[in-house]
Amino acid sequence: MRAFLLERRPRPRLWLGFLVMALCLAVETLVGIGLAKVVPVESLGVLYLVGLLVVASLWGLAVGLVMAVASALILDFVFLPPEWGPELARAQDLAVLAIFMALALLVCALARAARLLSGEMEARQEADLSAELARLLLRAPDLSAALPATAQRLAVALRLPSASVEPGDVPAEHGELALPLRGDDIRATLLVPGGLPHPVVRRLRERIVPSLEILLEAACERQQVADALRHSRDELARIAGEQAALRRLATLVAHGAPEEEVFHAVPREMGRILGAPHTLIARYEPGHAATSVGVWHAASGPRATMPVGSRWALEEGTVSDLVARTGAPGRINEYTGEGPLSTQLRARGVVSSVGCPIVVGRSLWGVLIASSSTEERLPPDTEVRMMEFTELAAAAIANAQSNADLKASRARVVAAADEARRRIERDLHDSTQQRLVALGLQMRGIEAAIPQELHDLRLQVAHTAKALEEAVAELQELSRGLHPAILAKGGLEPALKVLARRSSVPVELNVSIDDRLPQQCEITVYYVVSEALTNAAKHAFASVVHITVTADDKAIDLSIRDDGVGGADPAHGSGLIGLTDRVEAIGGTITITSPKGVGTTLHVEIPLG
Repeated sequence: MRAFLLERRPRPRLWLGFLVMALCLAVETLVGIGLAKVVPVESLGVLYLVGLLVVASLWGLAVGLVMAVASALILDFVFLPPEWGPELARAQDLAVLAIFMALALLVCALARAARLLSGEMEARQEADLSAELARLLLRAPDLSAALPATAQRLAVALRLPSASVEPGDVPAEHGELALPLRGDDIRATLLVPGGLPHPVVRRLRERIVPSLEILLEAACERQQVADALRHSRDELARIAGEQAALRRLATLVAHGAPEEEVFHAVPREMGRILGAPHTLIARYEPGHAATSVGVWHAASGPRATMPVGSRWALEEGTVSDLVARTGAPGRINEYTGEGPLSTQLRARGVVSSVGCPIVVGRSLWGVLIASSSTEERLPPDTEVRMMEFTELAAAAIANAQSNADLKASRARVVAAADEARRRIERDLHDSTQQRLVALGLQMRGIEAAIPQELHDLRLQVAHTAKALEEAVAELQELSRGLHPAILAKGGLEPALKVLARRSSVPVELNVSIDDRLPQQCEITVYYVVSEALTNAAKHAFASVVHITVTADDKAIDLSIRDDGVGGADPAHGSGLIGLTDRVEAIGGTITITSPKGVGTTLHVEIPLG
């Protein structure tokens, strides 16, 4: 009975309530007539209370009150004396009717309270169900994965044989009932078995389906927000990765890294950022050809690109030819040509490629290529993302070419200056010096021919001859400063020993060189030592100078150290600036350390080969 009272049921039609009320009254009266002989009349009212409880529970308080009044009238008319009459023969009969009405009202109130309590319990159960469904749908990382659990929980809560929630608009099959869950359109469909009781179907349509629609809409919005956040996070991570890669490449370019290092770094960084398994940078050559100068392969894939140093003729149907002809980014989705390059690319496993031009200045220098060795093509935005890498590659190439041109120009200037020095020294030695020597000899001959009695004239000629000899000596010293002949004849070590002997400051010389060095290197070392000794004598007031020269297969190492006053500043000395230019012109480096009061140290390193 308790379960009957607390079970929430939809209210049946009113006419059916009055019909049930009449049937209950008739049955209860007949039963009462049969029990009247063995049961006190006052107890027969209990029979009517049972039917009253059922009617009041199903049709509400109003119908219950009507049945209570009707039950009291029947009890008075049929069972209380005088029987079959409305009069009350005893005073206690009035009390019996009053007690019955009180009990009837109590039963109606109990039925109403039970109905309200049942509604509250059902509402609480539906709220709990909605909360649990909200947890299932709103916490699931994938909405479609949460639908089966949602359907299972619905079936358990509503005591359904089975239930399923399918995405989209799904038609009912095999006697099922399809209840669409709508939002802006049909988001999903709730499928339940057909033939369910009408109250259950009504409850599904009126309360369960709207709740599910709200939850599904919220879940869809949450998933859209989560997808947008995930996409934004992935996009930010991609942009951060690209910026980091571009920053690393820009650092290489800013530091003037060699071309080879940049050519290897650009394909590597681009391949990792784009997710392309094979990347290549190639330089266009005269004669409609290209040469690969840098490649990169993913560790897990085949080495499909052309090796570094490979040269090939441009061929129609390949991305290198397409970029060369158009000067713009392009892609080849399939290599179908029969030429040697297409055949070789297919044999290496290249399926598709994207290429971007590298423009240095206003000229097409080369191409940057990303390739795939699977049927999956590179993303549509690959060309746009590659352009930033090609711009950095172009800047690096332009920098390298400018540096190379600058070094070559400086080397040509230094070589021209050295050649001019050699020519002047040779001209002085072969022409002017020889004429002065001959003139000196003539003056000595004139001196010898002058009679002894012409003492003053003889003395003047002697002084003139001596002045000519001193001029010849000064001219020889000047010519040796322009270009020492001993350097060309004997090599670096004898030339440095001559400089050490002629120096006004004591020199400790240590030279470890086995063979002759390239002419430009010997000249550079000679002039660095010469300038350092001059500075030590004129400006440093040093007491000793230590010079160490070593050489191996790779470089010349020169170290000059004095114990002078220090404080030498290359920015305020044309001699040190000239030494720096001369050393850097042949690819060397010079480091000057000169703290005040400690002395000056020059360290020079010149590469060989």
